[in-house]
This record gives sequence, C-alpha cells and structure tokens, in this order.
Amino acid sequence: MTRPLRKVGRGDSLIEVLIAMSLTAITALGIIGSQMWLARNERSLMARELATSIADSVAEGIRRDTDRDPVVTQWRTRAAAQLPDGDVDVLGRGDGLHIAVVKWRAQASSDGEAVCAEPSVGAKLACVTVAFAR
Repeated sequence: MTRPLRKVGRGDSLIEVLIAMSLTAITALGIIGSQMWLARNERSLMARELATSIADSVAEGIRRDTDRDPVVTQWRTRAAAQLPDGDVDVLGRGDGLHIAVVKWRAQASSDGEAVCAEPSVGAKLACVTVAFAR
C-alpha cells in the first residue's frame, strides 16, 4: 500500500509573512516621510509668498504716502497676525532708496532654509526684502 504524498507549501511560512509586513511598513514610512516633507515645504513657500505680498504692499504704501509710520504699523500688525513672529521694518539706504523687510521665524528644516541677507535680521529668521525708491 502506498502512502499519499504530503502537499508541500500548503501555506505561507511565518518568515514570508514577516518579510512582506516589513516591506509594507518600510514603504508606508517612506510615503509618510515624503508627505511630511511636502507639507513642510508648502508651509514655507506659503509664508514666503505672504511675506512677499506684505513687503510689496509696504513699499507701495510708503511710495504713495508721505508719512510712513501708519503704513508700517498697519502692515506690522498684519504680519504679526499671519506669520509666526512676523515683523516689518523699513530701512533707509540713502539717496531715496528704502528697503522693506518682512521677517518671520522659519520652520526648522533639514535642507537648511536660506538665511536672511539683511544684517539687521536675527538668526533663525527668514526674511523677504523689497527695495524701492521714494
């Protein structure tokens, strides 16, 4: 009498299941990491776009108005409300040249956001500068 042969490979072994779960977890972590990087960069770009708009508005307001204090106060309030630690300054460079500076606290990023080129702005602050003549 012959014995029936056992079926080999009737189910997945535990090691195969662990490998599949590990690959799935690594892939999911990679996708989550890239989504977080995209969200962080989007916030940074939105802050820079908003700061550029504020700096342009400050320059236009000062160019039209003889008294710059109300314009700077108005936009300083808006910058503080819309940007983290947002602030507005207007620097005079002589010969009618002025620079509108909007600065804010930059998010810590691994790629190292560019530091502000304006020397009056503190460390770890991002800024946008707009030069204009009056």
